[in-house]
Amino acid sequence: MPATEPGDTSAAPSAGSRAAGAAPVPQRGGTPQARASAPTPRHQRTATARPRASAPTPHRRPAALHPGAWWLWALSLGTAATRTTNPLLLALLIAVSAYVVISRRPHAPWSRSYGAFVKLALAVLVIRLLFTTVLGSPIPGSHTLVTLPEVPLPDWAQGIRLGGRVTAEGLTFALYDAMKLATLLICVGAANALANPSRLLKSLPGALYEMGVAVVVALTFAPNLIADVQRLRAARRLRGRHDKGVRGLLQVGLPVLEGALERSVALAAAMDARGYGRTAQVPTAVRRTTAALTLGGLLGVCAGTYGLLTAAGGTYGIPVLVAGLAAALAGLWLGGRRTVRTRYRPDRWDARAWLVTGSGVAVAAALFLAAARDPAALHPGVVPLVAPSLPLWPAAAILVGLLPAFITPAPETPAPETAAKEPS
Repeated sequence: MPATEPGDTSAAPSAGSRAAGAAPVPQRGGTPQARASAPTPRHQRTATARPRASAPTPHRRPAALHPGAWWLWALSLGTAATRTTNPLLLALLIAVSAYVVISRRPHAPWSRSYGAFVKLALAVLVIRLLFTTVLGSPIPGSHTLVTLPEVPLPDWAQGIRLGGRVTAEGLTFALYDAMKLATLLICVGAANALANPSRLLKSLPGALYEMGVAVVVALTFAPNLIADVQRLRAARRLRGRHDKGVRGLLQVGLPVLEGALERSVALAAAMDARGYGRTAQVPTAVRRTTAALTLGGLLGVCAGTYGLLTAAGGTYGIPVLVAGLAAALAGLWLGGRRTVRTRYRPDRWDARAWLVTGSGVAVAAALFLAAARDPAALHPGVVPLVAPSLPLWPAAAILVGLLPAFITPAPETPAPETAAKEPS
């Protein structure tokens, strides 16, 4: 028998052990039963016994802001814009609304309307300056920029002229006045870009629900028509057919009208299935009281708004407006008794909504107070032509309108279209 080294473990077992039926020591790569019965090293036992970490609990996002708060905030900024013609303050109001829109605008198709309102505001500026250049301005001026050829008009057109002198004072006055309207349009565009129209419709009072549905349907009808026209024109181009001119328009118009009719029938059937237009029975006295309060309240709101926008009605504007709002709200509350419907998960008016609304109201109140105490700072003169100055405390009050950009939740990032590929 050959000799064996003392530390040699590869030697064959003795005949006695084989005869006794002892199983060989399982080697690495043996059968699964053998690997399962083999002792586990200590470090592997510790790793196996360690409990698996639980999945992190997903963070619950705060609820979105009430859409009515966005509208009140934006309308308050627009009201503040009507109290001044200072271009610096108006530009600051535009900057405040733009910053809030950029930081809190959700990723939705309806939120892209802000750019359209900005373009509309720019068009208002250009049209107003063009009219002042062509038709002249009632503001006298001594700085003549250009003299256009004047067209003689008949006697019945007294007070109107075409052409003539174009002064710097007249253009400046037209620019200041047009900027006020442009700022109001941009503030309304901010409300359209921040407030979800469907959630706003759900938050309307019961008396205005049917009117709100009609407005929302009318506003979504035009985008659907445009999408249908683009789709049909793309299909005709793919088929090698002509899609421009009168002939192409006629051949595309019929399918578009047919699709609009089918969509209208389907919408009418869906609205009828959901009980749209059904009202509850209320006493005759309640209906008459509702009509009187609503009509009187709306007239009061119109008269109060006119008083606020004019210098002569500053004394009676606020009381008439408050009384009109109270009467209109009472009429809407009574009118809601005729509408039988329920709300699923209604939006709550929480503390953030109060803060957002309060920030806009604070800006409007500060501009009203500044217009009463220092009207020269909020309405810079153009005769003589001087550079406008920036009043400090009204400008600081306008910055309060930035509060919604810091207390409202950030918009949700849209999910990617394709999921990430798992590593192999």
